[in-house]
Amino acid sequence: MSGLAGVVDDIVTDVDAVLLFTADSSTYEQFESEEAIPTVVVAQENAVGATDFVELPLEFTDIVGRIRFGLEGALDEDLITEGDEVLCLTRAFDENDPDTIIRVRADQFTRTGVYDLFVNSRADSDVVRDVFEVAIELGKKGQKGKPVGALFVVGDAGKVMNKSRPLSYNPFEKSHVHVGDPIVNVMLKEFSRLDGAFVISDGGKIVSAYRYLEPAAEGVDIPKGLGARHMAAGAITRDTTAIAIVLSESDGMVRAFKSGELVLELDPEEY
Repeated sequence: MSGLAGVVDDIVTDVDAVLLFTADSSTYEQFESEEAIPTVVVAQENAVGATDFVELPLEFTDIVGRIRFGLEGALDEDLITEGDEVLCLTRAFDENDPDTIIRVRADQFTRTGVYDLFVNSRADSDVVRDVFEVAIELGKKGQKGKPVGALFVVGDAGKVMNKSRPLSYNPFEKSHVHVGDPIVNVMLKEFSRLDGAFVISDGGKIVSAYRYLEPAAEGVDIPKGLGARHMAAGAITRDTTAIAIVLSESDGMVRAFKSGELVLELDPEEY
């Protein structure tokens, strides 16, 4: 076992910080006692009352995506610094207890803006999370078992409305439905059968459906293979302070755009 012990020692020796992707109090207490090494908890709730905490808005099942979010959050909050050697304690197989240790440099990944998407967007972070959850659920279930596409533009609703036009009547014109309301999933699932974007306010009110986005697409750079819906998402987020969340009908992926850039890509089947 000496060889194994040596490998483990190499992983854990001389780290500058620890990222704990768990809300387990006993695990946190073990690391908190190591006062020489800063410990940052990355979880959906700060159940352990950690001083250094990064809120995880979605339960990222992909380990790389989870760690990338935690690193970007810890860097943005000045809890770690560029060049730090960071020990990440997370899980790959167990739903509750950490079972995986990964050592990375804090600047090992190119920043995607995924943390900024949730924390520094014009819309409330809870609203961004709720829209993601709707898109993910829609991606899993589709419409009567068939895949569907959808585009949600979140925040800066007044400007978005000015840069779009109606394709049909607006079923939300006189309503006060919010994206977090239980009935919303059923309504959005039904309305997603038709073309056009959903426009959602900073606070989560669904302002409109069936909007045709009209910003010019020149200069918007999206990955090859993505179509008009993604191009519109990139263009509207370049010209406004909104973000856009797209469910692709062709490959079933959920993608997010901010400031004209693709910043996040999720597979609904992994959530």
